[in-house]
Amino acid sequence: MFARRALVSALVPIMLFSACASSSESQEQTTLNVYAASSLATPFAYAALAYEKNHPGVKVQFNLGASSDLARFVQEGAPADVFASADVANMDKVESQDLLDSASVIFATNYLEIIVEKGNPLGISSLEDLSNPDLIFVTTNPDVPIGKYTAEVLKKAGVSITPDSFESNVKGIMLKVASGEADAGIVYHSEVIAADDQVEGVEIPTKFNIVAKYPIGIIKNTAHKKQAQEFVDFLLSPKGQALLTQYGFKTP
Repeated sequence: MFARRALVSALVPIMLFSACASSSESQEQTTLNVYAASSLATPFAYAALAYEKNHPGVKVQFNLGASSDLARFVQEGAPADVFASADVANMDKVESQDLLDSASVIFATNYLEIIVEKGNPLGISSLEDLSNPDLIFVTTNPDVPIGKYTAEVLKKAGVSITPDSFESNVKGIMLKVASGEADAGIVYHSEVIAADDQVEGVEIPTKFNIVAKYPIGIIKNTAHKKQAQEFVDFLLSPKGQALLTQYGFKTP
């Protein structure tokens, strides 16, 4: 079985981990495959624990990665039951091909922060500071939601940056900065919370920030529509929303 971790490595684009820790699982048990943006790793891990507690015959398994990659996998016929994206654009790719059982719904929102090494040794305090040519700045390609959002924020602020590397997803940015391989990046506020003091966050003014909307949908050809709907319903419930808020997300 896979161990549950709060901060999921981004060196592998997609990671699988199960919310169930028993080695004596019944052969009759249902596996619910949830394809989710990597930024959802921590709250979804705990959501799965709560869900499985009330659904003893169901094991939740996550495929975590960049929303753009996950959308492509779903389009190519990957065995997903539920898809949760970090942006509307990638959900639209799936929805436009009539691959959802019903319309997707926004279940959470997020905003961005600058992340720096613990202790902020370079004294970074603004978006303008990121344009320092001696600073190592990392992001993702713009087809990945966090890369797209980062470009939007920098454009609003009138800041021009040439990134030193492009990571596969937001977890890659986190790891580069936490390990000291990079000086700064821009990530979701929820990532700063999930990092548990491994990095520090620097606020981005509201006038430059964005609201990242997270949609979720049930895949049309799922063999587990009832269980998928119950998982989505849990996330939309007061308990599910409280859990997401606890880990830095905001309610829609």
